[in-house]
Amino acid sequence: MKSGLSMIALALAVAVPAIVHAEDQNDKPKVDKVDDITPQVRTTKLSGTFGGQRINYAATIGETIIKNKDGVPEVAVVTTAYIREPRDPNRPVTFLFNGGPGSGTVWLMMGAFGPKRVAIPGDARDDGAPPYPIVDNPDALLDVTDIVFIDPPGTGFSHLIGKADPKDYYGVTQDAKLVAEVIRRWLNDNGRWNSPKYLGGESYGTTRSAAVANQLMNETYNDVALNGIILISTVLDFAAGADTPGNELSPITNLPSMAATAQFHGKAGAGLSVEQFVEEARQWAIGPYAAALLKGQKLLGEERAAIRRDLARFTGLSETYLESADLRVTPSRFYKELLRDRGLTVGRLDSRYTGKDYDSAGEEPDNDPSFYGIDASYTAAINSWSRDTLGFKTDREYQSISGIGGQWDWRIGGRDTNAYMNVTPYIGQALRENSGLRVFVGQGYYDFATPFFAAEYALSRTGIPQDRIEYKYYGAGHMMYIRDEDRHKLSADVRAFIRGR
Repeated sequence: MKSGLSMIALALAVAVPAIVHAEDQNDKPKVDKVDDITPQVRTTKLSGTFGGQRINYAATIGETIIKNKDGVPEVAVVTTAYIREPRDPNRPVTFLFNGGPGSGTVWLMMGAFGPKRVAIPGDARDDGAPPYPIVDNPDALLDVTDIVFIDPPGTGFSHLIGKADPKDYYGVTQDAKLVAEVIRRWLNDNGRWNSPKYLGGESYGTTRSAAVANQLMNETYNDVALNGIILISTVLDFAAGADTPGNELSPITNLPSMAATAQFHGKAGAGLSVEQFVEEARQWAIGPYAAALLKGQKLLGEERAAIRRDLARFTGLSETYLESADLRVTPSRFYKELLRDRGLTVGRLDSRYTGKDYDSAGEEPDNDPSFYGIDASYTAAINSWSRDTLGFKTDREYQSISGIGGQWDWRIGGRDTNAYMNVTPYIGQALRENSGLRVFVGQGYYDFATPFFAAEYALSRTGIPQDRIEYKYYGAGHMMYIRDEDRHKLSADVRAFIRGR
């Protein structure tokens, strides 16, 4: 994997390596002129059946203009809100965003929790060519909460204005401050300060959730208490997933995902359920495997042979290959090696998917079949829904995955802090200081972008109350909701989490 914290983080976010390469063409963000700042707001009255209830709702897509300290407009943030009617000021409201950090809310909105979704194959097949069905989504959460999807600048239709400096907005803390301000503005404008409030995201959106929660609850005099944080495909501790030489955490936290994937493709775990095999892998990874890796080159003889045999049993890879890799297989090598005998690679975002490369001799895949297998349908769906149905007028392209991650400022503290990029302590502090706060964690077994064991590892560290964290698991990958069974389950799980307050 490429060195440097920014590349580590990019590799853990929604954007796949092939998309990251496009940053070279996107380094200079497009900005609008300051004299064109009238915010556009469009409201459409609709109805649908969600959670078994027929509900009337208002869908409002609109721009929030953010000004700098001198009162000069610098950012237009587009939000899409779905509000049940008649309006109830004490009803729960949930603020959602995606990851990237350059990813728009298209994935959660058109895949999981919005009133409409794009229907694509859920069995790891390619989404093909248009037209793609845009259908009612009974799994949307409007029966239990109003929903506000937020696209930070550089994602979706949101953008910088005039001479705005990207350095003021493209970074962990800068981004979190902006999103927190948008949330406060929305609460003001809609009279919702006393509503139960939930905050959530997917992938880097979980990193953003921790950072925004810190801004809302800890870093301001205008405290916004939260009832829940919803983490979907979680990445909080970036050291745990850094595939850099000498980091022994990455092979440990990736091992259970490798086991699940090897079992799915018939290479390991015969006769066991995925839950059983994954639990065996967890215990072995954090126990014998971790102890062995920490010995480094002092791991010799029969002890090394025993570790190699067990590693082969869990990963489905040959002992010869594992020895050549010094018992440490990076995910990118695993994608290529697991099904090399079949001439196939497995996906990164969802390792159920398989792809065929230019040839079978390489070290790593040409591309991620679990991304190019879904991206066109989601892009078509969000543009059709936002422009044609909700009436948003713009000549800007919707940024489902943009290149702003290459400019991202990952610093959240001093030198030593940034050598260990970890936002989990923000969640720990929020839980310790708010007895009514709970955390939901949803993870796919076949996700290598944000491995489930890495999330468990991060959230089990010192200073994080364990009694208000709830874990749920799904039989797909990063965007588990593309699989019908998992979308139903995710919706039911989050719905129960919100009701459980």
